[in-house]
Amino acid sequence: MSLLAEQRRRLIVEAVSERGSAAVTELARRLEVSGETIRRDIRLLDRRNRLARTHGGALALDRAEPAYEVRLGQNVEGKRAMARLAAALVPDGASVIVDFGTSAYAVADALGDHRRLNVYTPGLQAANRLAGRNGNQVHLLGGRLDGAEGATSGPDATAMLRHYAADFAFVGAGVVSRHPWLMDYSREAAELRSEMLLRGRTAVLLADHTKFGRMAPYAVANLSEVTHVITDREPDRQAAAILAAIGAETMVAGGAD
Repeated sequence: MSLLAEQRRRLIVEAVSERGSAAVTELARRLEVSGETIRRDIRLLDRRNRLARTHGGALALDRAEPAYEVRLGQNVEGKRAMARLAAALVPDGASVIVDFGTSAYAVADALGDHRRLNVYTPGLQAANRLAGRNGNQVHLLGGRLDGAEGATSGPDATAMLRHYAADFAFVGAGVVSRHPWLMDYSREAAELRSEMLLRGRTAVLLADHTKFGRMAPYAVANLSEVTHVITDREPDRQAAAILAAIGAETMVAGGAD
């Protein structure tokens, strides 16, 4: 691989890290190459876990969690593949905890044809997707409504969840550090997800390839309760070491690059 290409990719990472995000058009203009060249570079850097590819650009990995609308455009096919794998675990008539966030909403969507589910969720989109169809019963957790996330949160949501137990809990990963620690971007989310891991007989962590080897401000307890980790790609060396330390069954779904 030419030195020029590696220099260009280093400049892309620096530009994204400096500003938190960058568009393909902006990078192409700045580096005087075609948009297709930049897109190829971003795909490669995403695979190397140097940045997160989005529709039309890239995001830095070391910044606060992007807005929900932005995350909806990240790794869409990978999340759908993970969701199909998750939904395949669930028989009709099961009780299911579905987290908030984009990976969890993909799971709710993949559960759309299941019947007689008993669902517990803080996510408005997940509740809307599954309520009123196929004999499902949906319990929306109470608490403060975070309009940006489309979900309830806070101590009331966590306290309500303690009244329930479920066959499955599908919990999204904020990030998974090398220690390994499961971590999140708010205390409220960390506490709610910690409780979810306790309440599911089968506790499934949803973590696409961008989540490994990073840090966030708050630790999520009860990582030892995880029975399965679903990810979207064969793990690289760092992710494989993290997954081995977690000790849960790893399931890899084939997402698109």
